[in-house]
Amino acid sequence: MDILVSYLLQIVVLCISLLLIFMRIYRNKPTSPRLPPGRKGWPFVGETLEFGRACVSGDPEKFITDRMSKYSPDVFQSSLFGENFAVFCGASGNKFLFSTANESVNTWWPRSLLESLNFPFDVEGFKDELDELRAMLPEFLKPAALQRYVPVMDSMAKEHMEIDWSPSKEVKALPLARKYTFAIACRLLINVTDTERVNRFTNLLNLVGAGLISAPIKLPFTAFNRAVKAGKLFHEELFAIIRQRKVEFLEKKGQENVLDVLTRMLLIIEENGREISEKAVAASITGLFIGSYDTTSSTITSTLRYLAESPHAYNEVLKEQMEIAKSKGPGELLNWDDIQKMRYSWNVACEAMRLAPPGQGAFREVTSELTYAGSTVPKGWKAYWTVASTHKNPKYFPDPEKFDPSRFEGHGPTPYTFVPFGGGPRMCPGKEYARLEILTFIYNMVTKFKWEKLNPNEKIIFSPAPTPVNGLPLRLNPLKNST
Repeated sequence: MDILVSYLLQIVVLCISLLLIFMRIYRNKPTSPRLPPGRKGWPFVGETLEFGRACVSGDPEKFITDRMSKYSPDVFQSSLFGENFAVFCGASGNKFLFSTANESVNTWWPRSLLESLNFPFDVEGFKDELDELRAMLPEFLKPAALQRYVPVMDSMAKEHMEIDWSPSKEVKALPLARKYTFAIACRLLINVTDTERVNRFTNLLNLVGAGLISAPIKLPFTAFNRAVKAGKLFHEELFAIIRQRKVEFLEKKGQENVLDVLTRMLLIIEENGREISEKAVAASITGLFIGSYDTTSSTITSTLRYLAESPHAYNEVLKEQMEIAKSKGPGELLNWDDIQKMRYSWNVACEAMRLAPPGQGAFREVTSELTYAGSTVPKGWKAYWTVASTHKNPKYFPDPEKFDPSRFEGHGPTPYTFVPFGGGPRMCPGKEYARLEILTFIYNMVTKFKWEKLNPNEKIIFSPAPTPVNGLPLRLNPLKNST
C-alpha cells in the first residue's frame, strides 16, 4: 500500500512539473503578430484580377470600400502583384502612412511596371541616386522656378487651340488634351519641340501606358511585350538627349537662360561634381513624363466634362477668366499673378480630381515592422494608400457624388481626405507644375468656347487614369468676344 501511494505521489509530482514547464514555455513563446484582417485571394494571383476588373469597369472604389466594410475601415490585407499588401484607409490611415510611418516605408513599384518603363531591375542599386535626384526636383518645380513656365504654357496653349480646336465644330477632348500636355512636357522637361520627335515620344509612351495595366505576359503581340519594347526605345531616345546635353556643356553652349528640367538637372550634377548615372537621370525624367502626361490630361478632360454638366460652375469660371483676359494687353501672355487669381477655377479642377482622381493611390514597401489600428504589418510587406477610402466617403464629403466646387472654399476639406497628389515628404513634386498646366488650359478654353457633351452617358473606365471610352466628344460653340 505504501509503495502504491509512493508511486501515485511520484506520478502527481511529475504531472505537476510537466504542467508547470509547459505553462512556462507557452508563456514565454513569442506570439504571432496580429496581421490586418482580410484575405489574400487565389494562390499566386491573389486579388490582382479583381482589382484590375474594378478599375476597368469604372468603379475602382468598390474594391476598396467593399473590403473596408467587410474587414476594417482602418487597414486590411490583400495580395496584389504577387505581394502581401496592407491597404491603409481613411484620413487617419493616410496621415499615418504619409507622416508617422514615413521613415519605415520606401517607394515601391510592381516589377511588371518597372519592366514596362524599362527601369533598371536593381532598383536598390540606384536608390541613392534616385533619392538624390528626387531631392533636386523641388528646386526645379517650386513656385519661384515655375513662374518662368507660365508664359511658355500660355503661348503653347494658344497655339494648340488655334491648330487643334478652333477649326472644328466637334472634337474629342481626351486625345487633344493629351497632345497639349505632352507637347508641354517635351518642351519644359527635355526641350524637344520638333513635331516628328514629339509624336514619336507620344506613340512610345502610349504603348507603355497600355502595358502598365495589362497582364505581365512577355509574349509576341501582347500589350505588355509592346510596352517593354516601347520603354526601351523611349529610354534610348532619352540617353541620346542626355549625351547631347553633356557635349553642349563641354562646348559651353546653351547654358544661359536654361529652362528645361533635364538641362538644369545635369548642370547642377556637373557643378557639384556628383556621380549620377545616365540610367538614374533617365528614370527620373521618365517618372516626370508619366506623372505630367496621363494624369494631367485626365484631369483636364474630367474638368471639361463636369463644366459641361454644370452651367453654374461654367459661368463662374467664365466670369473669373474673362476678368483676367480683359486685364491683358494685346498679345500679352499670362503671368504668375494671373494664375493666383484663378481660385474658383482651381476649386473646379480639385472637385473634378475628387470625383475622378487621376491616380488611385501609391505603393510603399515596409522596411521595418509597423503597428497600426491594432494590427501589425511585417517588414517586407507592401503598403498601399488610396484615394478611394476618402474622396467619396460621406464621412468627409457629404453627398459625395455631387459636383460641388464650394467644398474647396475657405480652409477646404479636412486634412488627409483630399489626396490626389499624396502627402508628406513624398507628395508629388509636380503638383504646382500640374496646377499651372491645368489652369492655363482652362483659361484658353473657357475664353474661346462654350461646349456641350455629345454623349451624355459615355462610360468612364480606368486605364489607369479615368478615361471616357469615346474620348469625350464635344460640340464647340465659339464665344463672340473670345480672346
